[in-house]
Amino acid sequence: MQRAHSILRNFRIIFRSTLAHSRLVEKKTGVSATQLWMLAEILNAPGIKVTKLADLLSIHQSTCSNILDKLQKKDLIRRERKAADQRTVHLYLTEKGDQVLANSPRPAQGALVDVLQRLPEEVLIGLEVNLAKLVEALRVIEQDAAMKPLDLENNL
Repeated sequence: MQRAHSILRNFRIIFRSTLAHSRLVEKKTGVSATQLWMLAEILNAPGIKVTKLADLLSIHQSTCSNILDKLQKKDLIRRERKAADQRTVHLYLTEKGDQVLANSPRPAQGALVDVLQRLPEEVLIGLEVNLAKLVEALRVIEQDAAMKPLDLENNL
């Protein structure tokens, strides 16, 4: 029982740290943590396609498109279609998008992703395997939850 409570406390720390980072991002930049991560990925790969961006953020393509709509309304990104293939949309930052990124807190992809990327491979494998067992034991009804961003904009 004590171990279960310790694990629960650690989950709370992780969750609240993620929320705190999201609030900081939103306060400093006026965009959500997910939007900031998108801007950073577009900066890293100008002309990136929506499907690739969704893959990088581990979110549904439709969710990605909806968030991109918000960024476009804020004049932070622009979408371009090449003459050769009008179906394919390429994404670019605007000057305003560059400025938001330049003045944003780091890491742009979020504190949790940053820390996970720095953990040793064997730790990541253990987390992946054991968290999958936990999710399975929860009998999660909403499997779609895995493809939704964890931030304030998207109601966690």
